Amino acid sequence: MPETDQPGVNHVRTPLTKVMRAHCHDWSILLLIIATGVSMYFIEPFHRFIGEDTMQDLKYPLKGNSIPSWTVPIYSILLPILVFVANYIFRRDVYDLHHATLGLLYSIGLTIVITNAFNLSVGRPRPDFFYRCFPDGKAVFDNVTHNAICHGEKKLVTEGYKSFPSGHASESFSGLVFLSWYMSGKFNIRFPYRAGQMPKLCLVFLPILAAALVGVSRMDDYWHHWQDIFVGAMIGFALKPVHSFRSDGA
Repeated sequence: MPETDQPGVNHVRTPLTKVMRAHCHDWSILLLIIATGVSMYFIEPFHRFIGEDTMQDLKYPLKGNSIPSWTVPIYSILLPILVFVANYIFRRDVYDLHHATLGLLYSIGLTIVITNAFNLSVGRPRPDFFYRCFPDGKAVFDNVTHNAICHGEKKLVTEGYKSFPSGHASESFSGLVFLSWYMSGKFNIRFPYRAGQMPKLCLVFLPILAAALVGVSRMDDYWHHWQDIFVGAMIGFALKPVHSFRSDGA
């Protein structure tokens, strides 16, 4: 029987490296997307005009991150991949492992590119921008344009122009909603509701709840306005179906 690129067909004896070679173009494009997303972190964002009136709404305290940025890849990328690997250990389906991982990475990669594109072009100030711009609390504005003249640390000020949309929210929803979607297929979730599905439904919605709590933490830390988090969540949610899976969980 000839080998095919379908889950469940010769999935035990087909090595992962062979499947990856068959999708080398997909992986090449993925690397390009990731490189684009990473390079965008080093671009100076648009500095929006911030006058005295606008600054009155940006005087929230400057706080740290309740959920540090370095943890986002751990729970949005590594955690789903660990679930994919666990499923592979039990089912020995190399196609499922490959396609799920590739789909997740595409979803995350495109989310990062789109989020960064908006961050750089919109230049919306964060709720705590006043204390990024004026760490001593003494505001200075241009006599002619009345635009803020920041004397704070350059890195903090630059980061202060990247409020819209929330990267934490978009990447969290991208990875964790993808995980929920994957789990719903493996648990064979059907709608309308069938008897005995409630425990599985609870497990499926846990990653989505976690992503939502990440978004809430960004407001609690005064790093984002609620609109930033909402749009970020929608970006991550919309990009989850980059690679589709059959609803029967195959």
